[in-house]
Amino acid sequence: MYCPLKTGFSVNGSTDITFKNRAKLPPRVCAPIDTLQFKESNFTDFWTKNLEIAPPKFDPITAQPLVSNKGLKWWEKSLQTNMIEIQSAQQLVDFLPNAGDKLVVLDFYSPGCGGCKSLHPKISQLAETNPNAQFLKINYDQHKAMCYALNVHVLPFFRFYRGAEGKACSFSCTNATIKKFKDALAKHGTDRCSLGPAKGLDESELLALASIGLISKDFVPNSANNDRIEDLVTKENAVSGAFSIDDNAMVMA
Repeated sequence: MYCPLKTGFSVNGSTDITFKNRAKLPPRVCAPIDTLQFKESNFTDFWTKNLEIAPPKFDPITAQPLVSNKGLKWWEKSLQTNMIEIQSAQQLVDFLPNAGDKLVVLDFYSPGCGGCKSLHPKISQLAETNPNAQFLKINYDQHKAMCYALNVHVLPFFRFYRGAEGKACSFSCTNATIKKFKDALAKHGTDRCSLGPAKGLDESELLALASIGLISKDFVPNSANNDRIEDLVTKENAVSGAFSIDDNAMVMA
C-alpha cells in the first residue's frame, strides 16, 4: 500500500523531503492491529459453530423422527402413520382378522401407473384426516400373483374391509372420480359396533392364495378344502403355467 510521507526521515541532516511528480492519491484508511485480531476471533467462532450438529427433529404427535422426502420414491412420500406397505400375502391374511372393527382400505398400485402416482397425495391426505382407518398399500409389481388371486385387474384399485362384514366394497377410481373413494370412506368409516369377529378375505380368495403357495393351507377355514386346493393348483398349472402373470392384462389409469 502506498502511504505519503511528510517527515520522519533525515537526509544529510535535513528532515524536509520533497517528492516531485508524485501522483495525488485519495487518502487510505488502514485498519489497526487490534481490529484485525478481532476479525480473526470472529472467523474462529464462525468456524466452530459450523461444526455443531443440530439435534434431530421429532413429530410433536407421534414423537417419531421427521424424515425428509428427499430421495424417496413417489409411493414412499407423504405416508401417514396409519399407512402400511404390505410385504407378503401372509401379512395381509394375518392383518385383516386382527383389525377388529377398524376400517381397512387395501390400496393396490404400481410404480409405473400414472393414475396411481397422481392419486397418491390425495389418498395420503384422506388417511391423515381419518386416523382410525388403516390403509394397506400393495405394490402390484412386487405381488403380481397375489393380485391375480384377489382378482385385481385394474389400477389404481381399492377394497374396503370392515369387521364381521368382511369386504364392504371394491372399485377403481382416479383423481376425476375421487368422490367415489370419499363416499365409500364416509359410508363405511362411521363408528359402529361389530356383531362378530373380523372376517378378512373371502374363502375363495384364501383358497386361491393357498393354491399358489402364498399362504399356508391351515389358513383356509374348512380343512375339507384341501382337496379343492389341490384341484385348483392342478387346473391353474395346466391353464396358465403356475399362475404366470401377463402385464398386458393389467389396465392402468
